[in-house]
Amino acid sequence: MVDFRFYLITDRKNAGQDPLSLVPDLVKAGLRAIQVREKDLSPVALAAYCRQLQGALATAGEVGKQVQVFLNDRADLALGLGLAGVHLRESSMPLADHAPTVRDALVWGVSTHDVEGAKAAEAAGADFITFGPVYATASKAGMGDPTGLGGLERVTTAVSLPVFALGGVSPDRCHACLESGAHGVAAISAVWNAEDPVKALHQFEAALGSL
Repeated sequence: MVDFRFYLITDRKNAGQDPLSLVPDLVKAGLRAIQVREKDLSPVALAAYCRQLQGALATAGEVGKQVQVFLNDRADLALGLGLAGVHLRESSMPLADHAPTVRDALVWGVSTHDVEGAKAAEAAGADFITFGPVYATASKAGMGDPTGLGGLERVTTAVSLPVFALGGVSPDRCHACLESGAHGVAAISAVWNAEDPVKALHQFEAALGSL
């Protein structure tokens, strides 16, 4: 279920502060969805990291139980750990190739970078997509030139599923993304590297209307 508008993506190696230590306060401040994107970890280490995240969520009390956790690429681990969903990248096994029972058990996000990819994700049964990079950002430097708001609008008008704008999105850019048809935004460094991550989250909430 895509009942969130802000999608926070982990990047522990480049975060200014330890994401796991920040999670309880972010959840108490209203965070509703987080993607674990730690591509350098082995399956065993990735599972352990997810368990640590689940432990951090538990310390936030009842609100922690309501946070949807998505795991990058690994449907097997997501199922085994009881996570809400999976986020597929372009190099992942396509959504359509996963077994029907697996598809039905999870919420699916897919990374897209053009209209064709967005349409393919929708046709395969994705629940939502991220699209970008919309703006220039170091974390997406290898994903091609920024598409700008024009690229975002071409995608949002081409598909009917929720689109999250990704790449260089800051609170002051949220309104333009929403005006271009985005359902919400995704962010990495705008929160993890902020001087005050909780304050940054509140700024996103104010810009989006809700988290």
